[in-house]
Amino acid sequence: MERILNYIHGDLVPAASGAFMDNYDPATGRVYSVVPDSESPDINRAVEAAHAASARWQSMGIAGRSKILNKLADMLEGDAESFALAESMDSGKTLTLARTLDIPRAIANIRFFASAIMHESSDAHITDHTAINYTERVPVGVAGCISPWNLPLYLFTWKVAPALAAGCTVVAKPSELTPMTAYLFSKLCAEAELPPGVLNVVHGAGSKAGHEIVAHPGVKAVSFTGGTATGKKIAAVAAPTFKKLSLELGGKNPSIIFADCDFEQALNVSVQASFTNQGEICLCGSRILVEASIYERFVKTFVERASKLTVGDPLHHDINVGALISSAHRDKVMSYISLAREEGGSVLCGGEIVHVSGRCSGGYFVAPTVITGLTQQCHTNQDEIFGPVVTIAPFETESEAIAMANSTRYGLAASIWTENLRKAHRVSSAVQCGIIWVNCWLFRDLRTPFGGMKDSGVGREGGWNALNFFTEAKNVCIKL
Repeated sequence: MERILNYIHGDLVPAASGAFMDNYDPATGRVYSVVPDSESPDINRAVEAAHAASARWQSMGIAGRSKILNKLADMLEGDAESFALAESMDSGKTLTLARTLDIPRAIANIRFFASAIMHESSDAHITDHTAINYTERVPVGVAGCISPWNLPLYLFTWKVAPALAAGCTVVAKPSELTPMTAYLFSKLCAEAELPPGVLNVVHGAGSKAGHEIVAHPGVKAVSFTGGTATGKKIAAVAAPTFKKLSLELGGKNPSIIFADCDFEQALNVSVQASFTNQGEICLCGSRILVEASIYERFVKTFVERASKLTVGDPLHHDINVGALISSAHRDKVMSYISLAREEGGSVLCGGEIVHVSGRCSGGYFVAPTVITGLTQQCHTNQDEIFGPVVTIAPFETESEAIAMANSTRYGLAASIWTENLRKAHRVSSAVQCGIIWVNCWLFRDLRTPFGGMKDSGVGREGGWNALNFFTEAKNVCIKL
C-alpha cells in the first residue's frame, strides 16, 4: 500500500491533519494507495512556500528556467515506462494509450514551453517620434493549477509547464482520483534541482484542497480543467478577488459526416474519437451526425467496428477499452444508457457492464455503446456522459447539420468530414466550437489556442495564450 505525499517547499510530507483518502485501481476495484486529505493549513503552507521562492525563480531568468524544465523533460522521458504503468493503474486507461499518448504528450508539453520562452518577443510602438512605448510581460505571481483525472499527467503538465516557464511559482492539485503520476513527477523535481517552493503539489478533495487554492488571497491566477458545474463554482469564488481565470470545461462534440467524405477514413477515425480512453476525453466525438444518403451504410459499418473493440485488463497489449474511473462514474454512464432507452433510443451494440475475469473481476468496465433514434434535444444528446457512449443521427442538408451541431450548451470541439474545401470552410465558420478538425480528430499543434465557447469554458490555453495567461502585460512609455 503506497502512501502518496504532498510536495511542499521541496519536501514530501503528509497532510497537516495526518488524514489520508483511499485511491482505487479502476481495473480491479481495489484500494492500492492512499492520498493526503489536504485542507487549509496545507494550502497555506504551499502558498507561503511559493511566495518565498518567487524572487529566486524569476532571478534565474529565461535561460535558467528553460534549462531546468528541459532537464525535467529528459528525466521524465528516461522513466517513461514506469510513468505509463502508473498512469494506467491509476486511471484505468490502457497501458498502450498511456505509452503512446499520455506520457509522450506530458514530455512534449514541458519541452514546448521550455523552448517557447527562449523565443519571446515584445511589442514596441514609436509615437510621433516623441515617445517609445514597449510592452513588458511580468509573471502574475503564485498560480493555482487544478487538473482532472482523465488525462492526469498530460493535463497536469499542460498547466504547470507554462506557469513555470513564464516565471510563476505554482500550487498544483491533481485529481484525488488519479494522484500517482503527479506524485512521481514531484519526486523528479528535487532531482532536477528545481528550487524548493517553485512547484508545490498538494493532494486532496476538490471541495476542500481545490476550494482553498481558488479562495486563497495569495493565489493570483487559477487554471482549471474539469466539469462545467465545478467551473461555475470556481468562477463564483474567484470573481470577487479579481483573479485571472482560465476554465477548460465540458464538451458534447459533434462529428459531421458528409456524403462526399473519405468514407473509410471518416469511419475509422470516428470510432477512435468515440471510444479512445473509454470516451473519457472532453474532446471525444459523442454525437455523430451523418448525411442521410450514407447514413444506413455508416451505422451498419460503425456498429460492426465498435462491436469488435476489446474490453478488458488495461495492462494487456491487445485491449482497446479499459476501465472507467470509478464505480460511481460507471453507474452514471449506465444510467444514461437506461435513459436513452426511455427517450426512445435503440441500443445497437453495447449498453451493458462488462465482467472481466481474473484480477479485473472487480473493475469498472462498460461495453462500447452505439445508440440511434434520438432527437438532438433529449438528455442523452445534451448532457456530457463522458463514457464509451455515442449517438448517431441523420441529416438532410448542410444547414440542418450545422443547426444540430450547435444545438447544445457546449462548444468545445467538432470534426467535419468532407472532401469539398469550400464546404469545409463554410461549416467550420458556422459551427460554434473553439476547435474544429477537418478530416481528422485530436490532431494537435501545441502553438494553437485550445479552449471552448459557451459552457465549454473561459479563455484559451496553448502556445502564447498559455504563457500570456500566467503573465501581466505592462506598458512602459518613455518620452524622447
